[in-house]
Amino acid sequence: MKIGFIGLGNVGRKLAGSLLRNGFDLMVRDLDESLSESFASKGAKVAKSPKELTQKTDLVITCLPSPTVCSKVMESEEGVIDGLSKNKIWLEMSTTDESEVKRIGELVKSKGAIPLDGPVSGGCHRAATGNISIFVGGKREAFEKILPALTIMGKKILHTGDLGSASILKVVTNYLASVHLVAVGEALTIAKKANMDLKTTYEAIKISSGNSFVHETESQVILNGSYNINFTMDLVVKDMSLFNNLSKKSGVQLEISPIVLNIFREGKKKYGPRAWSSMIVKRLEDAYNTNLRADGFPAELIDSEPETKGAEI
Repeated sequence: MKIGFIGLGNVGRKLAGSLLRNGFDLMVRDLDESLSESFASKGAKVAKSPKELTQKTDLVITCLPSPTVCSKVMESEEGVIDGLSKNKIWLEMSTTDESEVKRIGELVKSKGAIPLDGPVSGGCHRAATGNISIFVGGKREAFEKILPALTIMGKKILHTGDLGSASILKVVTNYLASVHLVAVGEALTIAKKANMDLKTTYEAIKISSGNSFVHETESQVILNGSYNINFTMDLVVKDMSLFNNLSKKSGVQLEISPIVLNIFREGKKKYGPRAWSSMIVKRLEDAYNTNLRADGFPAELIDSEPETKGAEI
């Protein structure tokens, strides 16, 4: 199977790297030519346009920062849609709006090709080792056809149902992660103000009913002071907005979500759209003239689990 990968950002280049490292026939495309060339130096082919990439591959993967960017890559002249033909597969691995992936999915189907959505979850450090989780929505037959590639990019693969279902679940889980991050900031701040040792606090939370994946990962780079989680404020605002839009479509009046979205909007305004999302806790650090530092924590997360072939769950 020949695979084309469009979007070599923080997550995309790690997913594409797993495919290349494991011997897949890979063609890449990114607006940043230096990123494409870094893959070329390792044996990947580089496409001059999304259309060319699509024409020369069987599976086209997009991993892009927003629905707007994805629409441009898919629908513009020399875009993916122009290059599609019968039985090719498009896998949208971006975090996007369920209705948008369905809309573009119809354009894909009009060319005789098959659309799937396949967002990832579990942190960039796990994407680097192929240990991230992947949700996939769309036709079961197409899912099974690309499963060998999915089990290289990810460790736990879940077929979620119809096209768009994976995008809904990704938005839901990202919402929970954002809430947990704000809560972790408040918890660590209160512990610090109560004169608790923050390394001890980290361990206490980790072994308690208050633990979460976000605490085990993001708290480490917060306590280090780098905040480097490889995910940015603008992306959290985008994902939280998608979740709030889902609530409006469902007719559900939420209480926590609008508050957390406003907190991240303030963080984005104060620290910049490309600031690491973990810097949201700095709002409290700045407001109360304190810092949430402790010795012994890494500046960047590294997945310690060995790289193993994934499987459907």
